[in-house]
Amino acid sequence: MFKKLTLWAGVALLAACSTVPITGRRQLSLVSDSEINALAATQYREIIAKGPLSNNSSQVAMVRNVGQRIRTAVDSYFRQQNAADQLAGYQWEFNLIQDDKQQNAWCMPGGKVAVYTGILPITQNENGLAVVMAHEVAHAVAKHGSERMSQSLVQQFGGQALSTALSTNAPATQQIALQAFGIGSQVGLLKYGRNQETEADHLGLIFMAMAGYNPDGAISFWQRMEAKGGAAPPEFLSTHPSSGTRIANIQRELPAARKYYKPR
Repeated sequence: MFKKLTLWAGVALLAACSTVPITGRRQLSLVSDSEINALAATQYREIIAKGPLSNNSSQVAMVRNVGQRIRTAVDSYFRQQNAADQLAGYQWEFNLIQDDKQQNAWCMPGGKVAVYTGILPITQNENGLAVVMAHEVAHAVAKHGSERMSQSLVQQFGGQALSTALSTNAPATQQIALQAFGIGSQVGLLKYGRNQETEADHLGLIFMAMAGYNPDGAISFWQRMEAKGGAAPPEFLSTHPSSGTRIANIQRELPAARKYYKPR
């Protein structure tokens, strides 16, 4: 009987798989776009309300300008791939949070983006910021948050539907969501996996190039991030590719990304 139940569970999970837009990788998907976008919007409003949002008008304008250009690029790319329906329900927002200790940014499902002021000294300029924001937007449009949340629902709730998990244990489910989106009590607590990071790098380079930003700038940005990172664990102990591996991967991706680049 146990073997039969295990078999049926495996079949159910297989049926719950979807395909990552553009790359074609198969991923677990137990959460509908409408559900996760609504949950993300709620969590985003709470985070933005706490803020504090930056009152530096030039930096805020830069974040929103970069965000809108990347959004336009994403819309265009998905139309070219006959996948515009994948962005249905997106309501984009771009905000700059005043926190000089947070060297980070993230994008929730549905296009809810936040950048922390602490990463601006590393991005240095608009092109560097585009590297970061395009990478984070790529996580969202590749549905990595939904994938991570689906994996956690299986681990903690046995694959229950999101609505059931919320009704039975809303705080735990909401925390899973924040971690799946790369937020949580410590940003990045439940980090994206290597495949997801590599996917986001690949798509991010294309998106920033289509938005008119030089994708070559990704190399210098990640070199600066590596210099800021200090001692790091061996790659095999990390869910992320090492900085050296990431930079090497990006260098291989650059020729393809440059084809989309038209300076503005």
